[in-house]
Amino acid sequence: MKELTYKEMGLLEEEYEQILGILGRKPNYLELGMFSVMWSEHCGYKNSRPLLKNFPTEGPQVIQGPGENAGVVDIGDGQALVFKIESHNHPSAIEPYQGAATGIGGIVRDIFTMGARPIACLNSLRFGSLEDERVKELLAGVVSGIADYGNCLGIPTVGGEVYFNRAYQGNPLVNAMCVGLVNTQEIAYATASEIGRPLMLVGAKTGRDGIHGATFASEGLSSASAQKRPSVQVGDPFMEKLLIEACLELIKEDLVAGMQDLGAAGLTSSIAEAASKKERGVKVDVSRVPRREAGMTPYEVMLSESQERMLIIPRAGKEGRIAEIFDKWGLDATLIGEVTGDGLFKVYDGDVLVGEVPVAALTEGCPVYVREGLEPSYYEECRNSNLEELLEYDTGEAIKLLLASPNIASKHWVYSQYDHQVMINTVLVPGEADAAVLRIKGSQKGVALTTDCNARMVYLDPYQGGMMAVCEAARNLACVGARPLALTNCLNFGSPENPHIYWQMQEAIRGMAEAARKLGTPVVSGNVSLYNETAAGAIFPTPVVGMVGLIKNIEHRCGMALQDEGDLLVLLGPIREELGGSEYLQVCYGLETGRVPQVDLQAESRLIELLISLIDARLLKSCHDISEGGLAIALAESAIKGKKGFRIKWEWRGKRKDQILFSEAPGRVVVSLNEEDLASLSSLATQYEVEFHILGRVGSERMILEEEGIECVNLAIQDMTRIWGEAIECHMK
Repeated sequence: MKELTYKEMGLLEEEYEQILGILGRKPNYLELGMFSVMWSEHCGYKNSRPLLKNFPTEGPQVIQGPGENAGVVDIGDGQALVFKIESHNHPSAIEPYQGAATGIGGIVRDIFTMGARPIACLNSLRFGSLEDERVKELLAGVVSGIADYGNCLGIPTVGGEVYFNRAYQGNPLVNAMCVGLVNTQEIAYATASEIGRPLMLVGAKTGRDGIHGATFASEGLSSASAQKRPSVQVGDPFMEKLLIEACLELIKEDLVAGMQDLGAAGLTSSIAEAASKKERGVKVDVSRVPRREAGMTPYEVMLSESQERMLIIPRAGKEGRIAEIFDKWGLDATLIGEVTGDGLFKVYDGDVLVGEVPVAALTEGCPVYVREGLEPSYYEECRNSNLEELLEYDTGEAIKLLLASPNIASKHWVYSQYDHQVMINTVLVPGEADAAVLRIKGSQKGVALTTDCNARMVYLDPYQGGMMAVCEAARNLACVGARPLALTNCLNFGSPENPHIYWQMQEAIRGMAEAARKLGTPVVSGNVSLYNETAAGAIFPTPVVGMVGLIKNIEHRCGMALQDEGDLLVLLGPIREELGGSEYLQVCYGLETGRVPQVDLQAESRLIELLISLIDARLLKSCHDISEGGLAIALAESAIKGKKGFRIKWEWRGKRKDQILFSEAPGRVVVSLNEEDLASLSSLATQYEVEFHILGRVGSERMILEEEGIECVNLAIQDMTRIWGEAIECHMK
């Protein structure tokens, strides 16, 4: 194997000088490799750590915030949700199937490492134009990888989002989220605290796959990236299923003092992170590590990112019982070292010391860069775009074009490949509502889950777009009747060394933090994925939000489908006319510009409280958030889902229809209800200071928009359903 230089490992010259100062000598090849992976952006967060401190992380519902494998929030009755979202962008760009599959494997391990049984997966996917054959291959590979791995594990994939934009042409985003359920007294932590405790490596054998995956994920993609296929791990979902059951059995028997997933940087990262929390040291003997390939060096063993492996710190005297359990499940469980008190990470190959570095130098000693952001010129140019000069597009034609847009069209082609009913807990499945809903067996409670981010809005205004991502996630949960609890995020950006990209990061995080504080949804876990760019440029800034919520009584949940003829259609929230950043501008005019609609956090908070009250009182028959495509598409989607038409009477004289119908301004939802319940809705809306507008009625099999007695839109729901339902499938065929 050719030995890499420190520069080829991704270290800067000044970082190498720091290492020389820490060690007081030149590092050997193993030590250099350990520093390079731990000081990569992927593991060390060296460009993002100062910005992440702006997030609120505490609240009465928070049991565990950032710093562990996943966040934990209390849902009452001695139960908690464990959840996190992470990226597998670079591997998926090179090997879409394995990249996506191992992304699922990694995020699931983060959940059961905490002692929780995984109950659901979600994802957030971004690709280039579906007109491109390579993009179709990437989409097909990624979806197959997610489906095969998740389906084999028996974990339902219940929600997510899929977007297409040329900004992701060479650099797709694959973000995976997992949620688990745990009894609060069984939560496990990744800590190696007591001196003399053994370290056990359990699960699959170690191979050469994934070596330097962490550093690969901390650099831009280029034509040479395909040569780094060995950096992409290979997953085995059947092995992971065995690992889940074995690890949860350890938790039930209280055999574990600490447990840590082997993800990025493999043994090096998992051991260093577990030891550093209590300022401990470790001794590791790589000769004891079970291998599936001959002739592996200590360097390869310590940096391998082979999947389906865990680090276990047993309780005193429990090593034998742990080995018995893993043997029963057909898995390795091997003593590879012990916890020490000297703060040093010592690596042996048998009796020979082959590497020695301070644990803290690998973790807390990672250099941190506080950079200066610079507002890019496009920002003001887009804000000052004069959209009033655009000729108004024919409303009916615009609706059909939007329904055919892959960003709005049915994602049935994607989610039909996922098993979303395994475990039989899913009560609102993909496509039925703004968020997925799962029952908690043995109780009336339900949990709601969503992932959200409109990256075009974030690109045009990172501050407002960051707020919008958090607000949309919370609003989607409220639309099914859930109270938002907390969020996890995956911050996908280009190179932080570019002042314009760093500015996007600063502003997006500022907006997200402000919204999270106001809505009472602290950030309890997450991931940062930087250097998402190619020679053609950086991706749109894409800070994906994953959020969980709690429904007091799952029987009161609400979907988006229109129900009965004669029901009233009501807009909750103001009439807004801003078109900046809308899908309408992009689809009908080819424009991605304009002033982004402003977020009113006070109004968002009041709307969420109103929705929770209305749905808990069973006053709504349907509820759907206004987002991509605006009011017209929200109405159309509810009609398509319910196979019911409606008639709207236009009463806003002197205003452009397109500005009102296609504005994606936040803080608004469309609901349907029995006319007899209008007085109750009015009373609650007044109480929460939310304005509302009666739009029309459910009825017939057509979408009719009437202006001064003249029908300006008259579309058959059947035709709309066909356009919306076939768009992505036609591309993929």
